Amino acid sequence: MQWRGRRQSGNVDDQRGSGGGGRGFGGFPIKGGLGIVVVIIVISLITGKNPLSLLQQIPIDNGPSVSQSTPYQATPEEEELSQFVKVVLADTEDVWNQLMDNYREPTLVLFSGSVQSGCGSADASTGPFYCSADEKVYIDLIFYEDLKNRFGAPGDFAQAYVIAHEVGHHVQHLLGITDKVHAMREQLSEEEYNKLSVKLELQADFMAGVWAHHANNMNQMIEEGDYEEAMNAASAIGDDRLQKQARGQVVPDSFTHGTSEQRQRWFKKGFETGDLNQGDTFNTTNL
Repeated sequence: MQWRGRRQSGNVDDQRGSGGGGRGFGGFPIKGGLGIVVVIIVISLITGKNPLSLLQQIPIDNGPSVSQSTPYQATPEEEELSQFVKVVLADTEDVWNQLMDNYREPTLVLFSGSVQSGCGSADASTGPFYCSADEKVYIDLIFYEDLKNRFGAPGDFAQAYVIAHEVGHHVQHLLGITDKVHAMREQLSEEEYNKLSVKLELQADFMAGVWAHHANNMNQMIEEGDYEEAMNAASAIGDDRLQKQARGQVVPDSFTHGTSEQRQRWFKKGFETGDLNQGDTFNTTNL
């Protein structure tokens, strides 16, 4: 994928280094400091002072923590990845601003270890995700190591597909699709709601394909082998493949994202047509 030297998005919130460490009141680390906390409570009983105010004044640290004032030191490889995702995000902005009226550009949050989103707290094991409550895409760049080594889906276009899929969820949110699906959660059984979730995810795959179609027309960025990388990534994270690897068996009723074949097929449809109107996964007889 040809991405170097191209525009980078300014809608990136780099929170790497600010998450994960044990922190207590007032930003001070207090992990493991139970004995000192007890002492503080005793002192408060003697002096009549509020124990909370004493806790706020005393740092208690039984191990290393991340200082908020210490700049995050990224490896050269990670820094290159951060530049890469900014270019991909910029490409999504260009495409969706062209395809949609009044498109609201999402923010991409880079984090390390853990993060607090508008949808709650998450850590690196969650993988990349989109939160409609704050209209932000979240990613710990370590996921790309998992994508390559654990899921067997290397390549920069595979990495771009991941970002484009999450931005696809943002598009669904702007179109009101996400809210309609979430509103059904209390009205359906878990099995029935899972089917809606699959349709939502496959549509996001389709939208990732639509993005690739138009981004390539704009920038001629796709190189030989890129399309195969994205298709491989779509296959690698299919529910059936992941369940087979983890459990040794497949339970279709528990699918929430779609099979490998379905994810590939909907990405391919979006890529080949570039037509947003052909991505209605909710009213089709052939998912």
